[in-house]
Amino acid sequence: MEEQRVGSFRFLIDFSQPLYEQILNQVRSSIAKGEIEMGSKMPSVRDLAQELRMNPNTVMRAYQELERDGLTEKRRGLGTYVTSSSERIASFREQLAMTYIDQFLGQMSSLGLSWEDVQQYIRNRQDGDHEEGGEKA
Repeated sequence: MEEQRVGSFRFLIDFSQPLYEQILNQVRSSIAKGEIEMGSKMPSVRDLAQELRMNPNTVMRAYQELERDGLTEKRRGLGTYVTSSSERIASFREQLAMTYIDQFLGQMSSLGLSWEDVQQYIRNRQDGDHEEGGEKA
């Protein structure tokens, strides 16, 4: 993986994975975590594509999806900006959390684990983390 910075934006690019999805998911995550401030100007499609050494159409596709999510907005003649709506970001963050939970629970179910089993594994993990004096990644 290769880390690249474009202005205040940081990207970890793995050229063996779909680039559009990486840009989209990394920007979504950064906005949801508050790493990218509300109202921030996004790099232009051309600048981002050039810095990341990829096709502008790839970046454009990710930007269009971010706009559909309501996380960014185009301002005619000014470029693309992160939304200034804290409600929209909070809603998206909740959606993202629910998606991750659904994926996790689906994986646990595919292992044949009950909800009680999953809870016990989580408790054991938390207890183990606390005994070692810190949280594990």
